[in-house]
Order: sequence, then C-alpha cells, then structure tokens
Amino acid sequence: MTAKEAPAISQLFDLLESRYALRVLWALRDEHAQTFRLLQDSVGGITPNTLNTRIKELREAGLIDHGPSGYLVTDSGKDLLRRLNDVQPFAVKWAAGRAKKK
Repeated sequence: MTAKEAPAISQLFDLLESRYALRVLWALRDEHAQTFRLLQDSVGGITPNTLNTRIKELREAGLIDHGPSGYLVTDSGKDLLRRLNDVQPFAVKWAAGRAKKK
C-alpha cells in the first residue's frame, strides 16, 4: 500500500466502523429503494437520530442517495457492496472454524 492509499483506506474504514453504517448499506444491497421507516426496520434496533446521522455520512461519502422512492445505493456503493459480498462466505467459514474450537 502506498502512502497515498493509506489515508483513503483509513477514511473508508472509519466510515464503515461507524455504528450501523455497514448494516445500512447491507439493508440496501438488493437495490430496492427504501423509505426512512422501512430502512429503520430493515436495519433493526437503530434509533431515528442514529439512522439520520448514518444516512448523512453515507450520502456525503457518495455511497447512498435519496431518490423519488427512497434511499438507494449509488454506483460507488454498489461497487463497495460487490467487494464486501466476498466477506459473507469467509464469515461463514470463519465462524464454523471458531465453533469447532470451542
């Protein structure tokens, strides 16, 4: 990783580490627009204030946007979600391996 790339990945990880940020993105991964209320239900357990904050941050980052039907991931958000999609099979394999050790 170059010196120029390090701050970029740090910025992305800082955003994604924010409470519920990944869950908001994950809830929108099917590319169907969701209203605020539906998104809140999809994420589960998130307060309206926290959801508003995450939406604002994710919109400023260019990962989601609001259209006539509700919130959607942008092309950049879709690209990120495609890359994160590989994490799911890894997580299943990882969790199974950890369960065997217990």
